[in-house]
Amino acid sequence: MDFSQDKDIIILAIESSCDDTSAAVMKNGVLLSNVTAGQAVHEAYGGVVPELASRAHQQNIVPVVDQALKKAGISKEELSAIAVTLGPGLMGSLLVGVSFAKGLAISLGIPLIEANHLQGHILAHFIQEEGNEHAVPPYPYLCLLVSGGNSQIVKVTAYNQQEIIGQTIDDAAGEALDKCSKVMGLGYPGGPIIDRLARQGNAEAYSFSKPNIPGLDYSFSGLKTSFLYFLRDQLKENPNFIEENKEDLAASLEKTVVDILMKKLEKAVKQTGIRHVALSGGVSANTALRNAFIQRKEAGKWDIYIPKFSYTTDNAAMIAITGHYKFVDGEYCPMDKPAYSRTSI
Repeated sequence: MDFSQDKDIIILAIESSCDDTSAAVMKNGVLLSNVTAGQAVHEAYGGVVPELASRAHQQNIVPVVDQALKKAGISKEELSAIAVTLGPGLMGSLLVGVSFAKGLAISLGIPLIEANHLQGHILAHFIQEEGNEHAVPPYPYLCLLVSGGNSQIVKVTAYNQQEIIGQTIDDAAGEALDKCSKVMGLGYPGGPIIDRLARQGNAEAYSFSKPNIPGLDYSFSGLKTSFLYFLRDQLKENPNFIEENKEDLAASLEKTVVDILMKKLEKAVKQTGIRHVALSGGVSANTALRNAFIQRKEAGKWDIYIPKFSYTTDNAAMIAITGHYKFVDGEYCPMDKPAYSRTSI
């Protein structure tokens, strides 16, 4: 059946790949609502506990979807399709969102649309809000996708044509920040804590290892080890070293991560000749990384695209815009297609 001839394209999107339950409603490519429920339960464990995450999703999915529809002023009978993150992510978490989306789509007799979580982050720049329209990156563009689990440079030639031209061979940038934060005893998630402390510190106070990896690939495991050994040596001399210098440590660590990311991205721009550069993923909320992009723009090097803070972390709005494009192309998902925990874009 061809569903693409509907007058209005109204997409309900569901994202549940990790520890945020999110639902969004989009009409003709314009976002009407985006509701997200977080899970504070993981803070006590210093990281996401998969079993606890899936249980929380089961509690949150119905009220979150209900709120998204009500805020949008849309009834479920008006929906054209349901887009859902099929992966990658935590299997237990994904299954809650996917099962709900499939059941609702079947009951309404409307198509299901598969969204890849990583592709969603890259397409977040195309989300439009009524009265707050903004420029979107033209194809082709480069996207630096940085999060707790991914650090990739992606060449984007169409919404459904995305090629990874560089990626981490070990830890991701966000993972390195989280682990270093944990070593310092700062709490979880570490990225926002490091960012806040770094604003008060001296980024030139300390220097840490920067890997020499060929091509456009990244590595952050050496930085993590360098940071750990440095703290170990300093704590032998002064047990209060971390507490007395945490702002400078955070600023120096953050600068090292940003320098590593930007060096390879500049190399990618030079190799491809593409000057339109976008930033996506959870770490794109980092102040120093955003400033590094702005500096390139002000120097006349790049045209840059930085997402709103609300679209940096996991959210259903990015799944909705993915669903919108796929619906226009009639690219529907079979109801028997399973969720997947690992995949590339």
